[in-house]
Parts: sequence; structure tokens; C-alpha cells
Amino acid sequence: MNQPILLIMAAGMGSRYGGMKQVDPVGPGGEAILDYSLYDAYRAGFRRVVFLIRPEMAEDFKSHMAPRVDGKMEAVYAFQDISMLPDGLTPPPERTKPWGTGHAVLCCRDYLDAPFSAINADDYYGVQAFREAYDFLSSNREDDLYMMVAYRLKNTLTETGYVSRGVCRTDEAGFLTGIRETTHIISTVDGPLYTEDGDTYRRLAPETPVSMNLWGFMPSLLPALARDFSAFLKENLQAPKAEFYLPFAVNDMIERGEARVRVLTTPDRWHGVTYREDKPAVQRAIRELIDAGIYPESLY
Repeated sequence: MNQPILLIMAAGMGSRYGGMKQVDPVGPGGEAILDYSLYDAYRAGFRRVVFLIRPEMAEDFKSHMAPRVDGKMEAVYAFQDISMLPDGLTPPPERTKPWGTGHAVLCCRDYLDAPFSAINADDYYGVQAFREAYDFLSSNREDDLYMMVAYRLKNTLTETGYVSRGVCRTDEAGFLTGIRETTHIISTVDGPLYTEDGDTYRRLAPETPVSMNLWGFMPSLLPALARDFSAFLKENLQAPKAEFYLPFAVNDMIERGEARVRVLTTPDRWHGVTYREDKPAVQRAIRELIDAGIYPESLY
């Protein structure tokens, strides 16, 4: 089956948000951000979806999603658990958080038998991003060619705290040459600022392209990702907070010449709920999109 797959990573714990933000309502009909992503993905052409969740959230999550996808999209549910490790490895007793987005993709590998796009459940990406992802996955025939949709940094900031963003470097042909994870970016009246030591702040250009974890992959990613996760565990198995990040894994593949990543851009604004205080702003943004005719008053 070559029909492109949408992989939605929804296993995050939402520690800064304080709850299961994956299904927290932001739309007038009780829609979550995830519902708008599904709506946009369906309009773009996606008909297969894999939900990656934690086992303990399965019942509530499935009850929320079933009326959204039944009869429209072929849906399966995969689970991410800290015990899901290769070669009989065992996580340390103090480990409580998942192993990161790279591990999340590997937990779905049994269902990823076609080109697939990976997204976060709690990020609003906009209509164009899904169209670009679907068009790329439907037409690409090169096993080592992947895709990432990049956003302008100024369109991805929150007014209620700091954010982490993957700052992207590209070559003249529009291919990704590297990602630098910048973990403390704030929005100010003078533009985006970031700090690496918590004290000294430096400027970032508002138009800087950043990754919001919207990727397009071929199934060839999976064996390379499994290899790199095993190497990661050799050094980090006993580190209780170490995570195997998908962008870092892709970056390593680029540096080794194993993959190329075409960077597609979108003018759309990202919306998300990193903090609970972000929710009113997202609700206002959704209202504006409805009033502009982008979405109906109720999705379902």
C-alpha cells in the first residue's frame, strides 16, 4: 500500500501544560488542535493515520478520536513505553519520561509500510503544510530523499514563556544542511531572543527557518533510526532524562550522507499550547480562522 500515512505523535506527558493537552478543546465545538490537523490532513489527501500514544491514555484517547476518523480514515494505535527497548535492555528505575520523538517513530514501525509524514499532536500547522507534505510523499520515488516543512521563527513564538526550536540551515538548493536545537527562545518587543546559559541573550532573525517537527519520510528511515537508537542507548541508557530526538537523528544521517531533506516553507502561523496560559490565544486564533472561512463552525 503506497497511500501516504500520517503519523501523529501524541505520547507526550504535557508536564509544562499540566494535563492531556492532546485532546484539550480549543474550538467552539470542543475540537482539539489535533482535530484541526486531522481535518487539514484529510483535505490534503491523507486516508491512513497512526496515533502514537501512551498505554495509560489509550481509553480516553480512542474514545475522543473514534468519531473523528471512523468511516473517513484507516486508523491504528501504537504505543510508546519506556520499556520498549532493543536487545532485552531495561530502563533504569528512575526513568519516568519517554525516550523522545526518534523512539516514538520506532514504536510505530510495524505500521509504517509506505511514505509517511510525522507531526506532533499538540501543534497547529496550517492548511498549506499538509498539502505540501502529501504532495511530496505522493510523488517522491527516492528512498534517501525526505522532507521537512519549516516555519518562520516569528510565527512560532508564544507570549507566555520560552520555547525550544530547531533552527535550520539550508543550502542554495533548499536542502537541509543542519539543525541546531535552541532550547530557550523568548518573544520580545525587539524581536526573538535566545539564551544558552540563562543569562546572556542573543538575537535571532524573525525570518529564521525553524522545524516544528513536521517531517516527510520514506520507510528507509526506519532501519537507520533503529541503528542510531541502539547507539544512543549504549551511551545514555542510565541517563534518566536523555532523549533520542528525531531532528538530531535526521541531522546525523545528513552529515553521514545517508539522507537528503528538502525544506519546504509555509507562511502559516504555528499555534500550540506549550503552557496552559497559551490556550486563550489559540482559541482566539481558531475563531479568526473560522471567521475567515478556513474552517466550518463545527468540524464534526
